[in-house]
Parts: sequence; C-alpha cells; structure tokens
Amino acid sequence: MKVTSEGIVDGYFLDKYGGKGSSFIDGMPSLSIPFSIEDAPAGTMSFAVILDDYDAVPVCGFDWIHWIVADLKKTEVKEGESRNNKEFVEGRNSWSGKFDRFPAEKATGYGGMSPPDKIHRYTLKVYALDCELGLEKGFGLNDLIFAMRGHVLARSMIIGKYGPAKR
Repeated sequence: MKVTSEGIVDGYFLDKYGGKGSSFIDGMPSLSIPFSIEDAPAGTMSFAVILDDYDAVPVCGFDWIHWIVADLKKTEVKEGESRNNKEFVEGRNSWSGKFDRFPAEKATGYGGMSPPDKIHRYTLKVYALDCELGLEKGFGLNDLIFAMRGHVLARSMIIGKYGPAKR
C-alpha cells in the first residue's frame, strides 16, 4: 500500500495547509491536506489516518496530533475535506489540549501545522483495516489506536516538513 499527497512538494507541505496559509478557525489552520491511497490489500473495509508531529515533543512534551480520521472508505481525500464530511469520522486534534484550550468540538477535524520554533517533520500515516471502527465524532487518538488493534492489514506513511510563520 502507498500513500501520496500533492500537498507535499520537494519534501515540504505547501504553505496553505498551516500557519502560513489563509484558512483559519480562531487562529488554528484549517485547510486540510489532500492525499491518495494506492494498492490497498484485499479485504480492506476502511482506512484510519493519523497526521502528527513528533518534533513537537521538545516544545510541548507530547506528539502533537493534527488530524485523525476513522472509517474512511475512499482512496482519495481532496483538499479541504475536513470538517463535517459525511464520508469519514474525525477525531480531536491537539489544539483542544492544555496549550490552546480549544473546545473539543472546535478542535475536531484538521488542525494544521504551525511550529513555533523551527522546521518540523509531519508524518501522515494511513492504515488499511479489515473492518469499520464505529468511533464517534470527536474521538481521541487512544480510542483510535485501541480500536485498530488486531485489524490492521497494511500501513503506509509519508513525511513532509513545515516551518514557522514569520512573525
């Protein structure tokens, strides 16, 4: 299985998907990235998606979650499809956490990249699953991880970089 994104060019996410873009919800970047999935294994019933930032650990103490998706049944997600999309279920991103204090409902869906200190690496992971997970809108990362246990047929990931907005 392979995941690709036209939103990553020369190893970098395009500016519009993060803090250097122009789409925001109360300061949180909100234009979600496009991606495609190829060669999913036989028996795939749905996909799960995690977009996160391990480089955030030294800054805030944890892996920053930018987007989590469950029960995705199509192999192409277009730019901006986050937020109230009926074709998949979205969980909470880290913008709802201790640092930004967004209410969970506002932080459910894509919360784009906005590194405060330097260029960060962002990992888009896609999991092919042998079932639908049945999670409810606003689920957390742990809910997704535990629901996927024993159901992963294949996984693929891509990494893109993004730098801080000039202030």
